[in-house]
Amino acid sequence: MKKAKRNAAIGLIVFILLVAGGVYAVLQGLGSDAVGRAKDIPLGLDLQGGVSVTYEIQEKDATDEQIDATIDKLQRRVDTYSPDAEVYKQGNRRITVEIPVDTSKYDPNAILDALGRPGKLEFLDSENYEKFAGGNGDYKAALTGSDVKNAEGGRIQDNTGADEYVVSLQFSDEGGQKFADVTGANVGKPIYIVYDGKVVSAPTVREQISGGSAQIDGMKDYEEASNLASTIKIGALPLTLKELSSQVVGAKLGSDALRTSLIAGAIGLMLIFLLMIIVFRFPGFIAAVALSVYTVLELFFLNSLHITLTLPGLAGIILSIGMAVDANVIIFTRIKEEIGQGKTVKTAVKAGFEKAMSAIIDGNITTIIAGIVLLIMGTGTVKGFARTLILGIVLSMFTALVITRFLLNVFVSLGLTSKKFYGAAKTPKVSKYSKGFRYSAVFSVAVILIGIAFVFVNKGIGTRGNGLNYSLEFSGGTSTSVTFNEPYTLQKVESDVLPVFVEAGIDSSKVQIQIVDNSNQVVFKTSNLDEEARATLAGKLKEKFSITDDKIDSQNISSTISQETQRDAILAVVIASLLMLIYIAIRFSDARFGVSAVLALIHDVLFVFCAYSVMYLSVGGTFIACMLTIVGYSINSSIIIFDRIRENLKEMNPSKYSYAEIVDTSISQTFTRNIYTNLTTFLTIFMLFILGVASLKEFTLTLMVGVVAGTYSSICITGPLWLWLRTKLNSKEDNSEPKKVAKA
Repeated sequence: MKKAKRNAAIGLIVFILLVAGGVYAVLQGLGSDAVGRAKDIPLGLDLQGGVSVTYEIQEKDATDEQIDATIDKLQRRVDTYSPDAEVYKQGNRRITVEIPVDTSKYDPNAILDALGRPGKLEFLDSENYEKFAGGNGDYKAALTGSDVKNAEGGRIQDNTGADEYVVSLQFSDEGGQKFADVTGANVGKPIYIVYDGKVVSAPTVREQISGGSAQIDGMKDYEEASNLASTIKIGALPLTLKELSSQVVGAKLGSDALRTSLIAGAIGLMLIFLLMIIVFRFPGFIAAVALSVYTVLELFFLNSLHITLTLPGLAGIILSIGMAVDANVIIFTRIKEEIGQGKTVKTAVKAGFEKAMSAIIDGNITTIIAGIVLLIMGTGTVKGFARTLILGIVLSMFTALVITRFLLNVFVSLGLTSKKFYGAAKTPKVSKYSKGFRYSAVFSVAVILIGIAFVFVNKGIGTRGNGLNYSLEFSGGTSTSVTFNEPYTLQKVESDVLPVFVEAGIDSSKVQIQIVDNSNQVVFKTSNLDEEARATLAGKLKEKFSITDDKIDSQNISSTISQETQRDAILAVVIASLLMLIYIAIRFSDARFGVSAVLALIHDVLFVFCAYSVMYLSVGGTFIACMLTIVGYSINSSIIIFDRIRENLKEMNPSKYSYAEIVDTSISQTFTRNIYTNLTTFLTIFMLFILGVASLKEFTLTLMVGVVAGTYSSICITGPLWLWLRTKLNSKEDNSEPKKVAKA
């Protein structure tokens, strides 16, 4: 006994030291690179701001190799601005570039100008340049952008020691031979470098240049050399790209707003800790410690794995926190049940973990399946959600099954075995949930039909026009950038500028406003405006605010999230749902469990859809994140119910008890788990809703709707739906009428 206590004490000391080391790593980082430091977690474009550009591939027969090479070259270009910059394929024919940067340190407009509009890069000799300049199109380029590997601006010293600014070029093997041929045939003549139809440089050839590299000299300063190098590097692409949209994105949340959100999250965690301690006593305190460790690990790995944190990523973290709490609730509920049956604390702790294991593993694996599918098939915001979700789920399983278990065993070994510290569960009163299924089904169908009906109602309302309130991300439109003579706040823009849009015949209620940090620029996003409407708006803006033409930039933009991406996201959710169905069917040896889980999942998603249609909330990137969060959360709640039904099918012989009694008993036994888990998740989201910034309001509101819907469906829909599939679709097993009164 003494040895066991000594080992437990040593284990506790080692644990405390390890946690202290983790806290230090999160605060200060490890090593010279400060690995794991929380303040260095990379922030996505929606949290930090920066530049976003979407291009369309012009070649209709572009190969996958050409597209990959184009993305690779663009990625190497934008890496010079930010290590978190991302270039990715969007749909079949689009490439998006996102460069998150601190707009207080970098001029995002300058970055956008430097990034340019990737077009065709060609090297022409004098003869072909004359044909090109003549406009007849019958010319042949000596080299194209695909022949250039790299271009760098630099400074060297000549023989006198004076500085000279040059551009160093590197060619591919084939390009080097082409360059040697054209320079050998044109000594003493210029080689014209044409980018997007314009001559950007015309250096004179002094001698034949071989070896695959060259230098262009004669630059007046480093800036000129750097700009020319950037132009060549950007243009050195295998494919021709047309800019569909380019925008400077001010941080949606900003540093102050992000700090507010973190405070809200911290308060939510404190409330969770308090609730867990009140409900589960000493194990609740252990859960608070384990969740604190989870938070430290989450922050450490977000930095060390260089996972860019985005708004959808925050959704993934919220979901994984909920599942971390859920795992502890399942374990502690089981422990209380075992103690209530008269077992010792030590035996109850062991049995509690063993009986909770399958539910925790199944619930987390099904959610990880969804995350992996979304990570593979998704793009942009969807990937951000998937990365943080998978990381959070893995860490939540570790903290619940390893940290919580370790700490409980340590304190049991140290002698904390009084049942008053753990509590004992009473046998729950069994309610007839299955009997109320018909009423629940009618209610659910009514809510869903109301949500669908509002899609048509919205179309008939003049100020709306669309069934859903699609944001510019989904609908596309016109972006008008205005640089005023003074900085404008959001309130001042709404009071002074929006009336001008009304005068120009534009619905001001549908204008999205974006204040560009540290500048006088404001970006207005509207539905598509034709040339006449844009001219009218520009004229009224110039008259009202005494600004010139060069201060107004108006352009039509394509959807940031294209139809292809929307389709891919939906397809990913469908595939994930099917894989989860298959997994559940295999694990539970009954396909009806899988079908019931997916139907309950669809039920919860439709409830959230109703919130979007009835309240006419903005449907954009956060809509996808919200739906994905509900998918992950809903499936976990279903798993808990099914795990208890599976257990009771063995303990409550169907020859003595009806399936209805088994389902009712299972729901009653897991009722408190559903309430506590969903309440803790709701508290976290509610604090973000109360204290968070405006851009999080709609997001958190719909998440709360999803949590409430998930709570309702897990109690009133999931189990009874399985019962209906089990009995009504298989008459041979229809024993829904009690054979014997179940003892509570």
